[in-house]
Parts: sequence; C-alpha cells; structure tokens
Amino acid sequence: MRILHLLHQYLPEKVGGTELYTRSLAQQQVVQGHSVAIFAPAGQDSTGLEPAVEEGVRVYRVGVGGRSPTAVFASTFHHPQLHHAFARVLQQEQPDVVHIQHLMGLPASLVTQIQVPYVVTLHDFWWVCANAQLLTNTTQELCAGPQLFVNCGRCALARAGLPPVLPAALPAALPLAARNRRLRLVLAAAGRLIAPSAFVGQWYAAHGVPTERLAVVPHGLDYPAVCGGQGQEVGGKRPFLIGYIGGISPQKGVHHLVQAHQSLNDSELWIAGDTQFDPAYTARLQQLATPSVHFRGKLNRDAIWEMLHQLDLLVVPSIWYETFCLVISEAFAAGVPVIAFNLGAMAERIRHGQDGLLLPPGDTQALAQTLQTLQQNPAQLAQLRAGIQPVPTMAQHTLQIMAHYEYEQ
Repeated sequence: MRILHLLHQYLPEKVGGTELYTRSLAQQQVVQGHSVAIFAPAGQDSTGLEPAVEEGVRVYRVGVGGRSPTAVFASTFHHPQLHHAFARVLQQEQPDVVHIQHLMGLPASLVTQIQVPYVVTLHDFWWVCANAQLLTNTTQELCAGPQLFVNCGRCALARAGLPPVLPAALPAALPLAARNRRLRLVLAAAGRLIAPSAFVGQWYAAHGVPTERLAVVPHGLDYPAVCGGQGQEVGGKRPFLIGYIGGISPQKGVHHLVQAHQSLNDSELWIAGDTQFDPAYTARLQQLATPSVHFRGKLNRDAIWEMLHQLDLLVVPSIWYETFCLVISEAFAAGVPVIAFNLGAMAERIRHGQDGLLLPPGDTQALAQTLQTLQQNPAQLAQLRAGIQPVPTMAQHTLQIMAHYEYEQ
C-alpha cells in the first residue's frame, strides 16, 4: 500500500510525541512492506520542497520560514505555498491512503485535494481546543472545552499578553469559532478517526464527533529486547529509587512529586526532562528539592531505558488530561510499577492495585503517603510489578492501523 502521512512539523527540527510516533509508525510500515512518505512544513526559509529518504521513508519538507503563533493560526484558513507543495507531493506519491497526524499551521482546505480515503489520529484536543491541551492561558486550569468560544477568546488574549476581558474576548471568539467549523468539516469527511485512548475518544464524541467512525487504538512501543518485566529486585541496601520522566512544566505536576518526596528517608528521586524548557518552573522545583533529588536533564532513548531499569517506581503526576502517556508504556516494558493521578488517559492505562496506583488529582499528601507505604512494604511493590502485563509492540500497533486503512479501501 502507498501511504502518505501529513503533519504540522517533523524531526529533527521539532521533537515531540506526534513526531516520534509518526516516525515509528512510518518506519514500521516500511518494514511491513509498504511504500511510505511524510509531508510536513519546516521552519527554515525555502522556496520549495526538500525531499529526503530516511530509514526507507520519503520525507518531504516544505520550508515556510519562522512563523508567529498568529501566522500559524492564520494558516488554518489560507497558505498558498503549502497548498501548492502538497498538491505536488500528492501527484508524485499517488497514495492509496493519507494519514493526517496533525494539521496545526496547515490549511484545513488541504483535504479538498485528497482524492483518496484519509484517516485522522486525534493525538490531542487541538481539533476542538486551539490550545490543544485543554488548559487555560488565563489560570492554567483544566478546561471543559469551548463555551460559545468566549472562553477561547479569553485564552487567545492571554496568550498574546493582552487583558482577557469580556469586551475584547467576544470579537476574539469569532475567528476561533470559524476555525472550529473548518476543522469539523475535515473530521466529518475522514474515513476513520483514531483515538489513542478511550478517554480521548469519549471526549471527542461528547463534542460532536461521529462515534460510528471513531476507533480506539492504543499506541505501541519500540523497546529493547532486554525489556520484559524484569525490573529491579525489591529491598536491599540501596535507597528506594523513584523516577519521573517527561516535561518539566507546571501542568506535568512535578512540584507535587518533589513536595511528596520531602517526607521520605533513604530514598532518591531522579527527574529526567528538559530543565531549560521553563527555567522559572525548574528554579521553583530546585528550591523545593532536598539533596536526594537529582535533576538528570534530557536523556536519550538508551539513557531512559537504563534509568527505568534502576527504578523501584515511576510517578506520573500530571494535572492535565494526558491523551495516552507513552512513558507509562515504557515503565511497564521495563517492569516498573506506576503511580499517577486519576485523570485523563492515565486512569485507563493503570489498573489500580494491579500494576500501579491511581490517586486523587493534585493530592500531594496522598502521594506522599503512598510513596511511604510502598517503601515500607516491598511485598506490595513486588505484587504490583508481578501484575504488569506485556506492552504491545509498534509492530502490533501498525497492524491495527493498517486494518483501519484497509477498511477504507
């Protein structure tokens, strides 16, 4: 099958969950005998496409230069350069199916050029929430979604550094409502809408997406052959080792973990993530941290696996709606139980009391008590480790995705 993936940005210029997922899926599709290409805008200035072959995947990057958030938003409505470039790639590739991974900063009308079936993966909430994460720019609190788009107007004003007052929010809401109307047409014409978790699928269904075309397909994982649920032996003389792997930002809730860890003795907390992403927040964490907290910085994949195999426990303290949370899969693949807040996709990824524990969102005291309990009860921790089930591989996931492609043929 000839497959074309369409997304808003790509590696190595931009590194995020959607980009990494797209690369893994495309490479696995090549391994399984398919002809695969990727189309994405690039930040560098360029007048045309820059095709390259990477691990058997043809990657088309169209240079659009640096764009402000306003320009990215405006591209939803009009971008002739991207239209022309995408038309060229469609003509050259002649795909049997187009897989839309993300359309942020791409004109929604691109889909009118697609004369073959297309599917959409709902990686986040962007198709309804222009912020993509259901977090307000005004208070950084969880949002239920558009309320006549007035609250969205407030968010847009706050992001632009303007007072989010009602008189200004009303006119700001109009282009946001127009944006959503365009994106709904894209979703309405898709042959399949793929959600990485039941939570995401249910959220989109509640916001008007046709349920008959929604399919929940959890992500697979590429992991080393040495992974297989071995984990670390519980007990011994070494400190009780707790880990966090992910973004260093307020919505990830790392402060709850650092505060909870203050109550533990003979324990270390390893934090792996980009400390330069939000320097002010990192400084706050460092002020809260005891000497037993170690900031390990941003780790490559090999270093992440090495770290996981040393942990007794991984904590995912996110206080926003995770849509899948790949690090949970990584922990399980390494045989490490997970503690998380009972929120979003984390609530379905972790089987409470079997392979991890779910706590009330944002409850630092409950987190501290749980960490103490597991440190003092190695048998309970061993029981959680024994309850971890095999993690689906990327090869298995790809077969599921291909089944949805073939359904549309």
